[in-house]
Order: sequence, then C-alpha cells, then structure tokens
Amino acid sequence: MTKQISIQDILLNQIQIPVELFLAYKDLGLNEKEVMLLLQIQRFLQDRIDFPTPDQLAAYVTMDEKECAHLLRALIQKDMLAIKQQEREGEKLSEAYCLTPLWNKLFSSDTQQQEASTDGTIFILFEQEFGRPLSPFEIETINAWLDQDHISPALIKAGLRESVLMGKLNFKYIDRILREWKKKGIHTVEQARNASKQFHSSQTGTNQPTKKRDTSFYYNWLEGED
Repeated sequence: MTKQISIQDILLNQIQIPVELFLAYKDLGLNEKEVMLLLQIQRFLQDRIDFPTPDQLAAYVTMDEKECAHLLRALIQKDMLAIKQQEREGEKLSEAYCLTPLWNKLFSSDTQQQEASTDGTIFILFEQEFGRPLSPFEIETINAWLDQDHISPALIKAGLRESVLMGKLNFKYIDRILREWKKKGIHTVEQARNASKQFHSSQTGTNQPTKKRDTSFYYNWLEGED
C-alpha cells in the first residue's frame, strides 16, 4: 500500500537555504560540487550529526570519499567552512562543522562582500589557467599571499599573467615574481606593468624563445587593462 504524504510532511522535511547562496556562490569562488557539499553538511547539522565524515558525505553525492575530503579541506582554507569544538551537556568535548564563515560572507557589508568576491575570483582564475582544481597546498599558498604577505588580489592576478607570458606556469615562479616585486617596492598593477615592460624590453633578442602558450586571455596585460 502506497503511503500518503501530506503537504505538512513535505514542509517539515526541508532545510533552509538562503537565496543569496544561489546568487553569489560563483562570485565567492565556489563551484557546484563545493556548494552541494556545504548543503549536505547543513542537512547533517539539521539532523544533529555535527561532524559527518567524508565517507558519510560521499554516500549522498556523486563524489567519492577522497574527493569529499579534498573539498572539505579546500572549503576550510577558503574560509567558507570552520571546525569548532563544542561540549554538550553530559558529553565530552567534540568537533562540529560550522557554516558561519559562509553566512558571514553572504550577508556581509557591500565593501566586505566586494573584497570576498575579489578574493574568490583569484581561485577561479588560477583553476581556469591551470586547467584543474587547485591542491590544498596551492590554495594555502594563495591565502598566504593575501593574508600574510598582504599582496593585493589585483597584484596576484598580475603575477599569474606574467608567468603565463613567460611560459612558466607554476606556483614557485609566481611566488618569485611576487617576492621580487615586493622587494622592489612594487605594490600596484601599474608599477608591475611598467616593470614587466622594462624586463621584456631588456630581454628582447637575448634569450631563446620559450615554448609558446595560448596567452589570448592575457592579451591586455601590457596594454593597460586590468
């Protein structure tokens, strides 16, 4: 016999998802897999399962346990997810996922939201150019440039563009570019552009041409567009 499901049952069996998440997740540097993982965590939290394992999450998504674990680390490093310690009455101290960092970014002030959006596009830009998802170490490197070295997102993007033009697309080379600029007191895209022009002018005819890459996305780097 088929069980009749009432409208009340349907309404009670739901999770609350802010519309802002659907409108802004791309600007925050999130992809569809990461959003679905966050929604699954929200569902687990609603069911009072505070710290679902990658294996538990993988049972409800089209990703395996290893990919879920990788994305969880990435979400924490992107400051979209946090792990907090909590103590319930009569229970030992335990860990729990917290989505507060994500909600703060979605409902922050216009200035904070613009900064978060700018930071998020860096990860998207790097993934597009590298043609793959970034590793946890690479995400941590970008976060270190932003938070520890206080390099502006625009200047990091300029470093990526310079590495593409030089045909040396790797994080070590980009890090060398950014550190050299910092050493020379270069803090703006315009200063970096002028330094790059001078460098390329001095190198004309002195080196063997490197293997060419498709740099059409960066055609405007030396011509003055950001």
